Amino acid sequence: MIIAVLSGKGGTGKTFLSVNLALAGIKSTYLDCDVEAPNGNLFLKAKDVKIYNSEVVQPEFDSEKCTGCRKCVDFCKFNALAFIKTPKLFPDICHSCGGCEMACEFDAITEVPRKKGEVQVGYHNDVLVVSGYLNEGEASGVSVIEDTLEHMEGNLNIIDCPPGSACNTMAAIGPADYCLLVAEPTAFGLHNFRMVVELAEIFDKKVGVVINKCDLDKIDNNMIKTYCDEKGLKILDTIAYDDELAKTNAHGIAALEAPEKSTKRCRTILDKSNSHGIESVAPSNDLTKRFSDMIKNIEVEVAK
Repeated sequence: MIIAVLSGKGGTGKTFLSVNLALAGIKSTYLDCDVEAPNGNLFLKAKDVKIYNSEVVQPEFDSEKCTGCRKCVDFCKFNALAFIKTPKLFPDICHSCGGCEMACEFDAITEVPRKKGEVQVGYHNDVLVVSGYLNEGEASGVSVIEDTLEHMEGNLNIIDCPPGSACNTMAAIGPADYCLLVAEPTAFGLHNFRMVVELAEIFDKKVGVVINKCDLDKIDNNMIKTYCDEKGLKILDTIAYDDELAKTNAHGIAALEAPEKSTKRCRTILDKSNSHGIESVAPSNDLTKRFSDMIKNIEVEVAK
């Protein structure tokens, strides 16, 4: 099963949820596709890491063979080519489609590799950790995300998606069986949450929602819950904001691997979070079971 965890904005708790779901799963793979700012490795500290270059191919021109016919320039619908005595490439907007090489009748174009980033692969205990890293200054991370997703394996793959609903996010959710949307109950959070709901609908994905940093005393007036009720979206869980949980996160410790004192506190907070009448998994004092039950709930939804 492939679960994509996404949100309309940064800082909602995508990585928190993704990391702990991966830890709760069996034979799971965590894929950090937030390639512009990957941080899952702060919690899942992989060992024996292997590094793979992420490359694209782009055209290189032979000025001696080029006749100046401009067919390559006219073919490129992305305007990545201009003709100034010879064809000139704007690499940031080249989509590496290979069309210019096909259009050239004089064998004046060859495709050469260009590194856009890298993919790091290692293990954190039993979790396979795959992290994509986009080189600074690159305009698009789609190719690095695609290379990251090639490392999916095992029973459960958790994709930690980029924030927002642009091209990078579209690439990340492509193979997903289920989209788990993380939202925070603020006006800004609701605005961007609507965008990822629309994105999931366009891709015809099954959707569930987790409300993070949720004010439990005002759950009935929660703007995310109200919107979900209107749209018929299933709320799988809610997580209350708590200082102890935030401190654990700030120290780079996953909730499921927190010291006993913090773990007990996290369990209490999560248990309280899930006891306010929201359709969800059964409340549990066992934090691992809490996330495991969420996975089982999603499995049921995917099977429908």
